[in-house]
Amino acid sequence: MTQTLNWNQKVTFVAAVLLCLLCVAWEWFLAPLRPNGSLMVLKAVPLALLLPGLMKGKNYQMQAVSMIILLYFFEGFARIFEPGIQKYLAVTEILLSSVIFYAVLKHLGPIKKEAVAKKKAAEEAELPL
Repeated sequence: MTQTLNWNQKVTFVAAVLLCLLCVAWEWFLAPLRPNGSLMVLKAVPLALLLPGLMKGKNYQMQAVSMIILLYFFEGFARIFEPGIQKYLAVTEILLSSVIFYAVLKHLGPIKKEAVAKKKAAEEAELPL
């Protein structure tokens, strides 16, 4: 069964791939903490593990991304005050994580409202008059 992704799911997936690539490039050769790269390149792993689920449009993976992406946002915010190219890499990380978070919320918001409405309707149907 092939599920077509809506616009928010596509934006989330593309931005997550770009953020993974940014994290790897940043810590490997653009501006690593140590010369010739550092193990900080592994910070891309949690997001990379969710990419197959995002590509398939699974809501559970979207929920997981909404929580994990905040770590990338705060890491970018903490490193925005570093000198040189790191400032621009941090701004890019903040922008990509913000785009992902917004797209996830726009996708999951209506689904959550529908689930709450169904639950409320089911509870009202159970109540005796």
